[in-house]
Amino acid sequence: MRQVKQRDTVFVHYTGTLTDGSVFDTSRGQDPLKFVVGDGQLIRGFDQALPGMHEGELKTVQIPAADAYGSHSEEMVFKVNRSQFEEALTPEVGQQFQVTASDGQPLIVTVTHIDGDTITLDGNHPLAGKDLTFEIELVKIG
Repeated sequence: MRQVKQRDTVFVHYTGTLTDGSVFDTSRGQDPLKFVVGDGQLIRGFDQALPGMHEGELKTVQIPAADAYGSHSEEMVFKVNRSQFEEALTPEVGQQFQVTASDGQPLIVTVTHIDGDTITLDGNHPLAGKDLTFEIELVKIG
């Protein structure tokens, strides 16, 4: 039976959960996810779980934060004045915005706290600092 190797195109179904068991993402009920193994399209830990799997195989992998979205960086958390938002916008906790980082690249930030006219924004990925568990089903190779 054929096994997945680097550079194979694969189709997988997956369900991602946090350590408390809550589901943060799944492909169930949709088309399987298609990607090339080792191409860097997915988080490292997920990508590394595929080589050696057979079509139809179901596997559960635990991925530490370092192999997922990395550690939560306090350097990515910053405060801005409400005046930096367009007048028509009313920021709320949990809302996301795209801003331009100091290197000119777009950055998605999440409003995490509002204190009067001071808005705290977090540019970390929402799953940064979290260990993840994935149930992966290899649907097809190729």
